[in-house]
Amino acid sequence: MRLVFAGTPETAVPALEALLASRHEVAAVVTRPDAPAGRGRRLVASPVAQRAAEAGVEILRPARASDPEFLDRLRAIAPDCCPVVAYGALLKPAALEIPRHGWVNLHFSLLPAWRGAAPVQHAVLHGDDMTGAATFQIEEGLDTGPVFGVLTEPIQPADTAGELLSRLAVAGARLLVDTMDGIEDGVLEARPQPTEGVSHAPKITPEDARVDWTAPAQRVDRLVRACTPAPGAWTTFRDARLKLGPVRPAPDAEVALAPGELHVTKKALLAGTATHPVALGRVQPQGKRMMDAADWARGLDLNAKDALH
Repeated sequence: MRLVFAGTPETAVPALEALLASRHEVAAVVTRPDAPAGRGRRLVASPVAQRAAEAGVEILRPARASDPEFLDRLRAIAPDCCPVVAYGALLKPAALEIPRHGWVNLHFSLLPAWRGAAPVQHAVLHGDDMTGAATFQIEEGLDTGPVFGVLTEPIQPADTAGELLSRLAVAGARLLVDTMDGIEDGVLEARPQPTEGVSHAPKITPEDARVDWTAPAQRVDRLVRACTPAPGAWTTFRDARLKLGPVRPAPDAEVALAPGELHVTKKALLAGTATHPVALGRVQPQGKRMMDAADWARGLDLNAKDALH
């Protein structure tokens, strides 16, 4: 089939790679406009745009997917289908109706669970044991369209959202190619999503990523892993923001700590929660690099009033 691929972040690159290597023709790529990045705020092309440029594929960067110029170009390209992975913009009916097989999204959850922008983060945050990916036909509702195919992926106890998403991106790329093959061969039929088991996964904001030390240790652990690498879990220490890497619940710690209270051992820095302590892994004070939490604490001359908030 003749395809126009839509995607933006690094997560979408494995799918683009797989489609480029498939029997299908990737005629063009749709991605978000170049965005400022780094200290100089220089405009940088999206990861998908960079890979498309390397492959010599036409790149479309509409400010909105409803822009008339973009729609005219899409009609001229005349794709059979538009596969989508984390494109990051809403698609209106004027765009949805152009390819004869529609737009097919690769979503990183077992639909109808975790519809929305952050399915992997919410799966980790809520302690799911299993997640996966699904390909579905895009319609006007939010991730509500009929499903072509699914795959499952266990969530490991120490998985961060980033690690889990990386695995799903690779496995999902194969699923997306299989879905394109099945649509072209006429052997794949999309089936409506179940009406039960619907849950929503809105974007997790930096404010959502602030650790509440009055929560149980399990909740603290899940929040930090769900927010790693983005938007990054954080707390405050001596009125300054402190970024946190993944923590490790320490139910066997031989010390009782109040929420946020700190205790340095020979090998670890413990922080109190509503239940048992957690051992901090790596921390990043404002304006400094990421470092081992115990090393950071030993250089502070901690006193009894010091705590995380």
